[in-house]
Amino acid sequence: MDLTGAGRIAGVDEAGRGPLAGPVVAAAAILSPFQEEDLKSLGLTDSKKLTDRQREKIFCRMNALGVCWRAQAASAARIDKMNILRATLWAMARCVARLPLPFDLLIVDGTFPVPGMACSQRALPRADALVPSVSAASVAAKVLRDRIMDRYGEMFPLYGFSRHKGYPTADHRKVLSEHGPCPLHRTSFKWSAPRDP
Repeated sequence: MDLTGAGRIAGVDEAGRGPLAGPVVAAAAILSPFQEEDLKSLGLTDSKKLTDRQREKIFCRMNALGVCWRAQAASAARIDKMNILRATLWAMARCVARLPLPFDLLIVDGTFPVPGMACSQRALPRADALVPSVSAASVAAKVLRDRIMDRYGEMFPLYGFSRHKGYPTADHRKVLSEHGPCPLHRTSFKWSAPRDP
């Protein structure tokens, strides 16, 4: 995607809109040209196209390079109160507002701009695969959310959060049908037990 002349670009993305449990995590990032080229050499792209190991490697390199990033989680309780879209945009606004470097354009992965921003912005579907700063934000959001869910897996071992990260797998829905939700579940989300074959 040609963003020549756009100036310094901040990218923002989220991880965890679809799960039945846990937070949605948004992250925002700004890359210098050197950081962008370095991370692209490691395979920087949409976090969904990367393995856990690749994401961790890129995220560690981001920190080693001093990449400017910020993140914000919106809890399951906030998601239930606000709905998933509004909670996601709330988290995005919070992390963008805390970026310590100035930027000229905010690129948002998706179809909705972030409300309340005084900056120029553009909502762009698939930006996480097209714009390196958004790719970096997607990696940060995914790595941080996975780490949170691994920790929750230790706190609530019955639910297997470290395996499925809260997504509606058959195993997850089966445990929910047998034991009900824990405090991390989004009670506003619909779920059902898997059908027997």
